[in-house]
Amino acid sequence: MTHTLEQIDAPASSTPSPVDWSKVQKWGVLGGLTMSFIAAIGMVTALDQRLIISPWLSLGFLTLLWTPVVFGIIAATEDAETPGVAGDRDVISGFVTGPLSGLFFAFFIVIIDAFDLTDIFRNLGPKLVELLTFGRGVGVAAALWIISCGLLGLLGGTLKIAPRKARSMIGAAAMSVVGVALLEIIVTDITQGLRIEFVADWIYALNGGLTPASALVIAAGSALFGLRSDGSTLAERRLERMNLDPEVRFRKNVVAAVLTILAVIFLPMILGGLTNDLLANVGLFILMGLGLNIVVGSAGLLDLGYVAFFAVGAYTTAVLTSPLSPFFTPGWTLNFFSLEGAAVITIVLIMAVIAGVLVGTPVIRLRGDYLAIVTLGFGEIIRILFLSDWLAPYFGGAQGITNVPSAGLGPVEIRGTSSQAMFYLIAAFVGAAIYVAWRLQASRTGRAWTALREDEDAAEAMGINTTAAKLTAFVIGAIFAGFAGMIFAVKVGSIFPSSFKLLLSIIILVIVIVGGMGSIPGVIIGAVVLIGILGGPTQQGLLQEFGQFKLLIYGALLVVMMLKRPEGLWPNVRRQRELHQDEMSQDAWLMEESSQDKDGDS
Repeated sequence: MTHTLEQIDAPASSTPSPVDWSKVQKWGVLGGLTMSFIAAIGMVTALDQRLIISPWLSLGFLTLLWTPVVFGIIAATEDAETPGVAGDRDVISGFVTGPLSGLFFAFFIVIIDAFDLTDIFRNLGPKLVELLTFGRGVGVAAALWIISCGLLGLLGGTLKIAPRKARSMIGAAAMSVVGVALLEIIVTDITQGLRIEFVADWIYALNGGLTPASALVIAAGSALFGLRSDGSTLAERRLERMNLDPEVRFRKNVVAAVLTILAVIFLPMILGGLTNDLLANVGLFILMGLGLNIVVGSAGLLDLGYVAFFAVGAYTTAVLTSPLSPFFTPGWTLNFFSLEGAAVITIVLIMAVIAGVLVGTPVIRLRGDYLAIVTLGFGEIIRILFLSDWLAPYFGGAQGITNVPSAGLGPVEIRGTSSQAMFYLIAAFVGAAIYVAWRLQASRTGRAWTALREDEDAAEAMGINTTAAKLTAFVIGAIFAGFAGMIFAVKVGSIFPSSFKLLLSIIILVIVIVGGMGSIPGVIIGAVVLIGILGGPTQQGLLQEFGQFKLLIYGALLVVMMLKRPEGLWPNVRRQRELHQDEMSQDAWLMEESSQDKDGDS
């Protein structure tokens, strides 16, 4: 049966169908379980010191309060027979889901107050009980949680039936308030660099977090910005971007590139050392992500041992430059305007190529899971070899190689402790890598990679040398990672096998997947979100309080992305079309129907 736009957008019947209480009950219990889990793992306690709005709302309680809203929306959405049809039962579903979550969470508070569970769950102690009861007793706290969760669930159900612009306004206001509060370090750095500290003093309270006045102003301004939006759906905006005129897209890309270059040049001059060091770490992961993006995103080769190439670049640099190298001590310096520096870069390049060939050659005929397992094995083999006593006379074993000297740019010394200088060095390599990756995507080799990723058998039948294409992808990815390892050795000054664990390969892969496989801007966005905000395996992010929960958040984010947005945050256009071909066809049909109806009315 075919539905027109008028039938799809028709208002709900005045007599709504009964609420599906079984589904409402299910989502209410799941909401309460989620809140209990967040509290049990210690997230509320650990994040309570980070204020969002001083002194009322902390990041710890925010991790709890989002749950009734989200599960209220989910319950209202699942209860609707036809997506987009508004009805009173949507509001009822959300309103009932909230108190159920609060009731379950209140029962959880009663349990941890009545029984000492610290021997089993060390976070379920008196400190958590005091925090969750607000120092007012379990009974009062239980009532407060049930009432507040009910109101938040009602908000979720109301958002389900609210107009698009209203949802845009509320979403923009909430995201802006939380975002500005979490970016306190960067905003403070920028205002200090520009000598306008009074702005940060007005925005943030002395003990951290937004002041109530600044929170209201930020929320109101963001809501007005959301009001100006056209109210189009995500699918409609996606279709519009995909059908954008190539010249318009090119002009937008040029403007974005120019603004990015200006920000890279001038922003570090006004930022503090901590923020510049954070950006330098993000740049290193961008450089590695660009290499893995070629292997996984462009060629479709799942490489879980990518950290091996990173280790090869780092150890090669340390062996050639450190005076404490155990076997070969030429004592060269990585000066980019000297013959010694050119020799170091050339040898790192050669060793990366050799490593890429050695890893790529045995896996030429492997695909899918088998390829992933074999590359994982290669990555662990290389790390264990660097760690082994057998090669300790050459690479230092568990003691590693220390005293790696600073880099140089002519007479200018680039010390690892100088975060601003290291940022500029990393930015130069990232810029070169972006240009190379961009040129390769549009080249004959890039098209061969795309064909290889889509269907290896069909690509081989068309005459593409799949062996050469795979080896080329491995080698170029290894070169990017090798240069990242070279810079890492100079930045840290010491190299140890513990720096090159499997976890690093997995995190780089998550960056590529979350950002968008095959997308260069996606790698940048993924590194900023995961490394800049949450932090790397050993690197601190902007939200240092999330340090012990970063892997949990990585996993949850990856699951959500695979279910809701598998193409990534900034997807490649080709891959977006592949994943949403049916959806795009439906959207195109709806837009055509709409235009025909408008022409008929006129």
